Amino acid sequence: MLGIDVVSINRIKNMIDKFGRRAYERFLDDEEIELIKRVETAAGFWAAKEAASKALGTGIGKECSFHDIKIKKDKNGAPKLKYTKEIRKKFKIKKSYLSITHDNDLAIAVVQNKKK
Repeated sequence: MLGIDVVSINRIKNMIDKFGRRAYERFLDDEEIELIKRVETAAGFWAAKEAASKALGTGIGKECSFHDIKIKKDKNGAPKLKYTKEIRKKFKIKKSYLSITHDNDLAIAVVQNKKK
């Protein structure tokens, strides 16, 4: 399945300005927070997790939380997506692909899951 999400970079910036590290902790773990050097990256990660949950057909909520999805970077700096073992098993996910972009005030992410 395919999932896409778009988020306002200013929305994420305002959330971080207001709540600091707690804003990041709402949707990222410590390793992911370490990857954030700019607000655009944080917004891209938010969009990526939303897109990943939509690619499951659920959206963020009861069946899949922000913390069921992990964003890493490969050796070239490209984003990689990983679901928890429980999510991969439940939704029969074999492989996931992620693309993130941002321009002006928008961050956009697309996720495609290949099923077993």
